Amino acid sequence: MPKSKSNTSSIQQILIIADLHLVTNEVQKNQLFKKFCQQARQADQVFILGDLFNTWLGDDISLSYYHEIIQILKDLGQTTQVFVMTGNRDFLLAQEFAHQTGCELIDSPYLLEANEHQYVLTHGDELCTDDESYQQMKSILQHPITKAIFVRLPKNWRLKLSGQLRQKSINAQQTKTRMIMDVNQAAVNELMVKYPDADLIHGHTHRLNTHIEPTFTRHVLGDWSNTQGNAIEITDKLSRLEVS
Repeated sequence: MPKSKSNTSSIQQILIIADLHLVTNEVQKNQLFKKFCQQARQADQVFILGDLFNTWLGDDISLSYYHEIIQILKDLGQTTQVFVMTGNRDFLLAQEFAHQTGCELIDSPYLLEANEHQYVLTHGDELCTDDESYQQMKSILQHPITKAIFVRLPKNWRLKLSGQLRQKSINAQQTKTRMIMDVNQAAVNELMVKYPDADLIHGHTHRLNTHIEPTFTRHVLGDWSNTQGNAIEITDKLSRLEVS
C-alpha cells in the first residue's frame, strides 16, 4: 500500500474531504470549494477521497469543462501537497488531470502516516459489498479495458452513455435499502485487520459519522451541499471541520 510523504520533524496539518460532486453550473458549491482551498493553503497536505466531480468523461473532454476548478487546484498546489483519489463518479481522472493541476493521483486504499498516527484512506464504495449489483457494474466499468475503450469514443457517445448509466444508477437506488448501500462490517474488518495500528477514513456513503470499533475507529466523511461542506483535520489529533 502506498504511504504519504510526511515531514516527521514537526506536526503537520492535513485536511481530508470527499464527495463534493462538483458540476459546472453549480456556482455556489464551486465557490464554496474555492473558499475551502484558499483556507487550505495553510495546510501541509490535502486529500480528496473521490467524487470531487459529479462526472468525468475523460481528461480530453472534462478538463475544459472544469477549467475553473482546475485553476483552483493548481493555485492550492503552490503551497500545499494535494492528493486525489478517484471515486465511482470520476474514476476516469488520469495523468493529464494530474499534470494540469499539480495534484498527485493515489490508489485506494492508501496508508497515511501523520504525526505518529496511521490512517487507511479509501473512497469507500469497495466496502459496500452487500450491494452486489453495484459491485458487478463497478467491476465492468472500471476495468482497464473498458476505460480504455470509453475514452476513445466520440464526445457525444460518451455524454449519452454517461447519462444513461447515471439514470440507471438513480433508478436502482430507489429500490435498495439503506443497509445495502452502506458499508459491510465484515468487509471493513477484513481490510482493517491488515493494518492493526490504523484507523479508517472514507466517504462515498454520505453518512457523516464516527464509528468506534474494538480495535479501530471508522471516520465517515459527508457529502457537500451548495452552502455547506465538511472536512477532517489531522494535526496532533483528528477533528471535524464545517465548511461554509
